[in-house]
Amino acid sequence: MDSPGDGNHTIVTRFILLGLTNDPILRVILFMIILCIYLVTVFGNFSTIILISISSQLHCPMYFLLSHLAFVDIGLSTPVTPNMIVNFLVERNSISYHGCGMQVGSTALFGAVECFLLAIMAYDCFVAICNPLLYSTKMSTQVCIQLLIVAYIGGCLNSCSFTISFYFLFFCGPNQVNHFFCDFAPLVELSCSESSIPAVVPSFAAGSIIVFTVFATVVSYIYILTTVLKMRSTEGLYKALSTCTAHLTAITLYFGTVTFVYVLPKSTFSSDQKKVASVFYNVIIPMLNPVIYSLRNNEIKGALKREVHRIFS
Repeated sequence: MDSPGDGNHTIVTRFILLGLTNDPILRVILFMIILCIYLVTVFGNFSTIILISISSQLHCPMYFLLSHLAFVDIGLSTPVTPNMIVNFLVERNSISYHGCGMQVGSTALFGAVECFLLAIMAYDCFVAICNPLLYSTKMSTQVCIQLLIVAYIGGCLNSCSFTISFYFLFFCGPNQVNHFFCDFAPLVELSCSESSIPAVVPSFAAGSIIVFTVFATVVSYIYILTTVLKMRSTEGLYKALSTCTAHLTAITLYFGTVTFVYVLPKSTFSSDQKKVASVFYNVIIPMLNPVIYSLRNNEIKGALKREVHRIFS
């Protein structure tokens, strides 16, 4: 599928995704597991978006942000997971050059937006617990929309840095990507470009977003912890903990996995370990988020019961 290039080289027009395993039995098992996970991801996140939109009790900043997190989780999983499922059914899964570029850009977009969203939700928890009297002012609808605009712009800029850098890479040799999707790092390893700029720019962009959002999240939770420790009321302490437990679980899973995949040195872990971590980051976490927020949130469970009762009554 390559076209002749200069000299004795060929220009790569398709990539072969090696996937997770070559074991035929394990591939069947993983096919069924990943398919179920993806169906739960789509159903759970769409249900969260619909429930928040139709339930007036959930029309507040925290759930408005949660509905966008659900949308981003679908966006993070969809460019990767269906192709991954197909990979289990065929002997050799190939993807076009431009299709690979779209995967690189979309995962960079939604991955960055999720980082920003989790930081914004940490700020929301901070205002709700540390400045409850000013909550309606500091987290008004206008402020939420402005913060979301910043998040999506940051995601678009990150996506542009990855996509443009991908198209500046020159592939003239092997086209087998040691991954289940077009992740940027394995593609850089295949590239025969002499310039290091296309590899450095996206790493700097993604690293800056991760550092900034993790820092903002940590600062918010330091203030939250300080305020919680000063509380004398058991009821107030319980309410504060119930407000932040689900979010704290989500950010620990997400930022922990992102740090493992994109921040730690390549030599620290093998490519197979990185692939497993990427499965968790791209496939499992988008499924877990609606489960985490639903099981730990009485308001969502109450709204769901009311809507189900209204529909079937």
